[in-house]
Amino acid sequence: MWGAAARAQIKALVTDFDGVHTDNSVFLDMDGREFVRCSRADGMGIEMLRRRGLKLLILSRESDGVVAARARKLQMECAHDVKDKLPFLDAWRQRNGLSWQELAYIGDDINDLECLEACGLSVAPGNARAEVKEVCQIVLKCSGGDGALRELCDHLIDSALVPDVPV
Repeated sequence: MWGAAARAQIKALVTDFDGVHTDNSVFLDMDGREFVRCSRADGMGIEMLRRRGLKLLILSRESDGVVAARARKLQMECAHDVKDKLPFLDAWRQRNGLSWQELAYIGDDINDLECLEACGLSVAPGNARAEVKEVCQIVLKCSGGDGALRELCDHLIDSALVPDVPV
C-alpha cells in the first residue's frame, strides 16, 4: 500500500473536510441547517496522532459551521471557507516551522490537488475522484466518513512515520 511513499518523519496532518471526515453527503432540515455523518473511529485515530505531538489542521473550502464544530470536537486547528488552499497551507506551514516533506495531506477532490502535490505524503480516501487518486502516493481502502482517517492514522503509526511514543 505504501509503495514509494515518503519516509520522512511526518510532523503534521492536514485534512480536507467533506469527502474525508464525511462521506460527502449533507442532510438538511426544513430550516436549512446542515448535518453530516462522521466516523468516531476517525476521531480516535486523530486523538492517537495528537498524543504523539502531531500538528493537526482541517483545511476546507466549506463555509458551514459544521466544519468548525467537528474541529473543536477533535481538538484540531481549523481553517474553513478557504477558497485557495495552497497559499493558506504554505503560510500555515511556515508559521509552524515545518518543511513540505513533514506534511501529510489527505484530500478527495480537485481543489486539493495543489496541496497533495506539494506535501511530502499525499493520501486519498478510497472514494476520491480519479484525478486525485492519480497524484497520491497512497490510496486508502476506506472511504471518507467511513474510516479513511483512522486507516491513515493507523498506517502512520504502524509504519513509524510519526513519533512512536506518545508525548
